[in-house]
Amino acid sequence: MMNLFVYGTLRKGEGNAHYLKNTTCLAEQCWTYGKLYDTGYGYPALKQSHSSRVYGELYAITDSELKQMDQLEGFNEGESNNLYERVEQTIYTDNGPIIAYVYIAGQSHLLNKSIPDGDWKEYRLLNSKHGKVPYFAYGSCMDHKRFIEHRKGHYFQNMLGVGVLENYSLRFTRKSTVDGLGRADIVEEGGRVEGKVYEIPIEALTEYLYHREGAPHAYRATFVTINLHGVETQAITFTVKNKSEETAPPVEYEEEILRGAHGYLSDDYMVNLKSHMNSLKNQIEGGKK
Repeated sequence: MMNLFVYGTLRKGEGNAHYLKNTTCLAEQCWTYGKLYDTGYGYPALKQSHSSRVYGELYAITDSELKQMDQLEGFNEGESNNLYERVEQTIYTDNGPIIAYVYIAGQSHLLNKSIPDGDWKEYRLLNSKHGKVPYFAYGSCMDHKRFIEHRKGHYFQNMLGVGVLENYSLRFTRKSTVDGLGRADIVEEGGRVEGKVYEIPIEALTEYLYHREGAPHAYRATFVTINLHGVETQAITFTVKNKSEETAPPVEYEEEILRGAHGYLSDDYMVNLKSHMNSLKNQIEGGKK
């Protein structure tokens, strides 16, 4: 087995994702150094660079599957002028760095238009301009009261149900610059996260959620595979870009999470969530003694 990092049409929900349907996804949330470009042909290309990030997914594949990828990407080992070249790079995951194969642009004409935030799926979604998308809210964005206060409640009228995100844990890895306390995040480290799923228009992202989440600097938009009414569904959400050690959230922020979750998320999940937040507060109190 070997590792492959994909950042374009091979990602979940994209046109060539079926090539990886029998492989093991090692990480949904990962990145490598590079610059991402829209080739203009319906797929992206990566250029090596240490000044920016490219986001994607990490898979374990066999030698025969790698050969299939080589054919798809126009790579022939030992030949020059390939459409893409296959190289090894460090991939950064929530569980640490891993070396994997990455296909990078082999021809300059592929480097057509820069994708600033390094995420092909996000770029395609935002360029669609109109339409709707499932949005997974797991923290304070579950609290409808905040939407009303910000006069944005009309964006969140259609709640599709409760989504379950497997293999993630809810953590408080964003240390606020305002009060030094924690804000919610999802970390791909095992576990289970529940949240509300809304169907929202694209403008709800660009006109509200990006600003609220401080994207793409504090949080970044990303995509997760949730279970919604027994069906695997791709949804957009936000995760902390540069995670720090967990710290307890402020009281008012904790109240927002619990208020938004009450009556929707499962009793077991609520018990575990409260217990985790209490343990973080106890750590702070213990450190003051």
